[in-house]
Amino acid sequence: MAAEAARAAGLHGVEVVVGDAAAVDRYADLAPADLVLVCGVFGNVTDDDVRRTVGYCTQICATGGTVVWTRHRGEPDLVPRICEWFAAEDFELGWLSAPEAGFGVGAHRFTGRPRPLDRGGRMFTFVDTRPPG
Repeated sequence: MAAEAARAAGLHGVEVVVGDAAAVDRYADLAPADLVLVCGVFGNVTDDDVRRTVGYCTQICATGGTVVWTRHRGEPDLVPRICEWFAAEDFELGWLSAPEAGFGVGAHRFTGRPRPLDRGGRMFTFVDTRPPG
């Protein structure tokens, strides 16, 4: 469906990949990319996996490329730490939604050099974030 939507919109340079987004090998033919979207992930994985995924962005993102990510602002609000983690990996903050927006969206530009792809690596595992009951 996404591939059809991209074609219908005339986005011929967009490649749609269907598969396990956490498996680093899925990005072997795509990295380094100018745009990396990590949306719908950071609110559904452990804090350690968020940190690990930020680190893997250095392998997937091209120098000068941008990572756009999302995370809820519920307690604990991890958005400030996520920004720190990106900064520690040579990413510059381009834009961040305001806390009062009620959601976190960030865009970070990679200023470093892409690291070699960790073949066989796994960025994250989804966890059940629903309240009990």
